[in-house]
Parts: sequence; structure tokens; C-alpha cells
Amino acid sequence: MSDTAGCPFPHHARSLPGDGTPLAPSPRFAEWREQGAFVPLDFQDGHEGLVATRYDAVVSVLQDPRFSMLPARMPVGPDGVGESDAAAVPLELPGDLDEAGHASELLNLLTLDGAEHSKLRRAVTARFSVRQARSREPWIREMIAEQVVRLRETNGAVDLWRDYAMPISARTHCHVIGIPPQQYELFVELFVEPSTAQQKYDFIRALIEERRNDPGEDVITDLLNNPELDRVEIEGLLRLLMGAGRDSVAYLIATAAVALLTNPAQMALLRDDVEGARPAVEEFMRAGAMFVTLFARTAMEDVVIEGTTILAGTSVAVSPVAANRDPAHWGENPEQFDVTRDAFGHLGFGYGIHGCIGQQVARVEIREAITALLQEFPAISLVSAEQLEPHPFAHPVAVYEAGEVLVTLDGAIA
Repeated sequence: MSDTAGCPFPHHARSLPGDGTPLAPSPRFAEWREQGAFVPLDFQDGHEGLVATRYDAVVSVLQDPRFSMLPARMPVGPDGVGESDAAAVPLELPGDLDEAGHASELLNLLTLDGAEHSKLRRAVTARFSVRQARSREPWIREMIAEQVVRLRETNGAVDLWRDYAMPISARTHCHVIGIPPQQYELFVELFVEPSTAQQKYDFIRALIEERRNDPGEDVITDLLNNPELDRVEIEGLLRLLMGAGRDSVAYLIATAAVALLTNPAQMALLRDDVEGARPAVEEFMRAGAMFVTLFARTAMEDVVIEGTTILAGTSVAVSPVAANRDPAHWGENPEQFDVTRDAFGHLGFGYGIHGCIGQQVARVEIREAITALLQEFPAISLVSAEQLEPHPFAHPVAVYEAGEVLVTLDGAIA
């Protein structure tokens, strides 16, 4: 007989735990895995849903077309944080005024399912393929070498997050999307620092016009040459791409550095074996995943997974952080950080139709950034890292934040 999960759920619901860190998630996730494939979870709109923490259950939800991204619901954070917000943070991109003064209904891949989602995703995937990622390796390597030079010019402790990881991620983002180098600072001002939706769309529309007259090997040019897309779809896709993925890549570079600096034996293995950094990226993603939960999915009909019947209308959050440490999938010592582990199959990039579009390029960025640190700064030492202590989630969907990662490059700690 299967358990039945829906609203009302026959057990006491709960909020996400806030006592974990990127490299040491809350032990409550292990407790939840022991309890079942799905356990109750409160959502900010008062909805009582579920969270999946076992690897197989998470994969099943993410690949099942009977689950939808809508309605957009966010889980309640630690100690009820967010309960005062009656509505979840919307996944839809905010509308603004077009040239004629009319509101635009700007699209977001995160809100779409089925054929419409497939059409929009296909429009951008070509620039993020394995082949494209490999072709960009020389450019990425050269750009990272420039960042290394800038680090050498810094006196005292440097923040790997802001002074190294963020510029690497943002510059690669601009390169792939098609933002000219001379517009990099403005991109950072609008999409890394706070700005209004109108400012962002003004920037996007100016770039579109520039690319019409000067096409390149980039995402913007591809979108303009796609006869299936209209203006609203192009603008919406660019708004999503300019704001998504950049922070998560920078986060992984910073968090991987912390993992190695706090595990000297693991760092030594990679320093002695440069090629080992290629598969080690998967372990960086497994052990230091950013997403405590992904955007929740809602069952559009009754669904049975792992012996549990999930009733139609029930939202299910899935936890990559928990699934990446499920001993039923990873075997012994899943909590241990091990760069020699075969970590392929991790859920750090998500899974299924909403999996990270840019994951192949991200792998190159992370690998080259960490390799450069290890080879160029043999005496690098960790001074402090904010992420080693619990902090509030960086977004209502529940993501960890990299925080300040202070290091000295010559090994001298003040």
C-alpha cells in the first residue's frame, strides 16, 4: 500500500533548516532521507507540500512531465522566515513599458513546460554545447590569466569571491552572450549590482540593435536569426540569460577553493595532477552544490513515486544538496569531499528539461579557475571564509551564498 501525500498532509509540516553551510549541509536532510522519499514541507503561501531528499526521488520528480513549474511557490525558510509573505516570489519576469508605452509580457524559461519551453530552450542551447565549450577554452584560459595578474598586483589578503570568481564568471557570460568588452562594466552595474527592470531592458534592447548591425558568434546573434522567435521572446530570453548562471558559477569557483584550502591533502592531489581537475569539477559540484532546493514542481495529476502517491495540486521541492549526499546512491562516506570520487551524475546542475543550459561552459570556467589558482599560487592560504558558518539563504528558493573568501597568496597570514 502506498502512502498518500497531498493537502492536508497527515503529518506535521516543517520549514527548511538553516543550520548548514555549502560544504556541510544541515544534518536534518539526512534525517529526512531516513524518514522517507518525501517528507512534509511548508510553503510561503500557506500551502503544505513536500520535499524530496533521496537521489532517486529527486531525479524522478525532475524528469516527470506530470509536474509543472507553475504555480510558483517558495518553501518556508529557516525558523519560519518568509511566512509573512503571503505570495511566493514570482518566477515570471517583471513587465515594463515598451516604446509605445505598453506593458510587455516578458517570458521566462523557468515558468514554461512542454513545447513552448522546448522551443525557447532550443534557441539558445547551441552556444552552450560541449563542442562550443571546448572551443572557448583558449579564450577562458587567457582571460583567467589576466585575472591572475590582477591578483598578483593586490597587496595583503584578497577576496577570491569578488576579486577572482565574480569577474571570471561575468566576463565569460558577456563573451558567450555577445556583450561587447566595452560594455562589461555597464553589464556588471546592471546585472551584478542592483538596478531596475527598466534599466536592464534598456540595456538589452540597445544590445539587440547593436548586434543587428554587427552580428557575431554569440547568443544574441543566434536569437536574432531565429525565425521562430518574436521580440518579446528574444528580450525575455536575454533577460533570463543575463541574470542566471553567472552567480552560481562564481559561487562554485569560490566554494571549490574553500573546499581545497580546508582539505590540504585533496589540494595536493590536484596540484600534482593537473588533469585531475577535469573530473574533480564534478566533485566540486556534488559536495558544494548551491541549491538547497530547486524551484518547486507541482503535480498536475496524481503521481506515484517511490511508493508515495502525490496528489494533484501538491507542490514538491527537491533538494540537490541532500540528493548529492544520499548514501543509497553514492555509497560509503558521501559526506566526505574526495576529488578522486566518480561524482558524475550529481545534481549540482539540476536535472531534466530545466537543467542548467550553460553547464558545459561552467565546467570549463571552474576547472580553469581552480587550476590557475593551484599552479600560480603554490603558497595560497585561507584567512577566513564567511561560508564556513551558517548564513541566511541568498534567495527564497533556498540557495547558499559564497560570501567573502579571504586568502593570502604568499602563505603569510596577518
